[in-house]
Amino acid sequence: MKKQFIEYFSQEDWDANVRLEDELEALRQDLGLTWMGEPLSIEATAEKHVRPALRQVFIDLCRKPISHYLARFGFKSKLLLAMYATTDAFSGLNAGWDTPGTGMNFLIHNMCRLPGSDGTWMICRGGMGTIARLLSDKAREAGATLESNRGVFKLIIEKNTVKGAIMQDGSRIYANTVVVNADPFRMRDMVGRENFPQDYNARLDNYKRDGTTMKINMALKGLPVFKCLPVNKGQFGTTTHILPQDVDQIEALREAYADAKAGKLPAFPAIEWYIHTTVDPSLQDRQGYHNSALFIQWVPYEIKGSSWEKEKDAYVKHIFSILDRFAPGFSSLVAETFVLTPPDLERHLGLTRGHIHHIDNSFGFADRLPYATPVNGLYSASAGTHPAGSVIGCAGHNSAMRVIKDLAAKGPGARL
Repeated sequence: MKKQFIEYFSQEDWDANVRLEDELEALRQDLGLTWMGEPLSIEATAEKHVRPALRQVFIDLCRKPISHYLARFGFKSKLLLAMYATTDAFSGLNAGWDTPGTGMNFLIHNMCRLPGSDGTWMICRGGMGTIARLLSDKAREAGATLESNRGVFKLIIEKNTVKGAIMQDGSRIYANTVVVNADPFRMRDMVGRENFPQDYNARLDNYKRDGTTMKINMALKGLPVFKCLPVNKGQFGTTTHILPQDVDQIEALREAYADAKAGKLPAFPAIEWYIHTTVDPSLQDRQGYHNSALFIQWVPYEIKGSSWEKEKDAYVKHIFSILDRFAPGFSSLVAETFVLTPPDLERHLGLTRGHIHHIDNSFGFADRLPYATPVNGLYSASAGTHPAGSVIGCAGHNSAMRVIKDLAAKGPGARL
């Protein structure tokens, strides 16, 4: 790999890559346990958990743009810089190359690694539904009762204390403790803005951002053939990044984000491409089609002077035409698509403004939503809490630990 890397880029870029990965591994070692508990401020986290030589590096990474962090390593290739930023700094974030907080998103995505994975992203065998199934099995074993297709309409609040929930069918479930996994804004809708204090509402309002991610789920008849690598050497099991060629990639990223902010569809957005069935063949259907997905970053929530209803199909074709440049004939491999624009994500998955991480991951540690709310007995396990959005699981664990701690403080007999 090193030889191929140097042939395409340079020895200087390889050395920069090694320095970056070594530093990220050191930060993972220092910060790993902080993901599994109540967060401190960024500065207090640095003082308590980060080795002295990296404390200011950590603080700057959390507070400043990704451009500031990556500049430290001496990369010569703007394509590499764009790849690192697209992979980890921008995913799911309403922010660009020069936006403070993109470094925090970069750190979060580089923390989300399983032990022993050597910093490699991994997928769940059998698809994401496997996680829900395994968790539900464990919950039932522990005595939990699970119900589905019974949405919550409103939470019952009396004298600043939660008493249960009114379901969409009009029935009621009473409880002394309620943990909400919905995003903070949906939680407020269920609670009622008037039941939260002014400073808490202001905190939620400050979090609110439009989602800027579009997802194109695809069934592929076969694997694409890339012009740069026509032979299968394992490239389909990794994340593929599609970025502009023969231009300044950093300026291209700036332009794409500026377009999305202005309500325009970028001509060449940053594209991440996954083909899951090359890693997990169990995801192939009876026809042998491949499960694949594109993450398009950035797109506007609302299109200025038009609408997603009018533009979606044409924009998907445009994205496919970009992929055809890199993998000729790709479009002919697409058997079926399921496209999720930000409004679609809101409609289908209940994500306010289509934000896949609930709130921007530019907010880190104690800057995120606390697990305990100002309403007694009401807790959040949202992706908006520490540590962040992504498939981490820590938010649910940490919220549960806070519930247990608070129940213990109430003394014997305290009940959920």
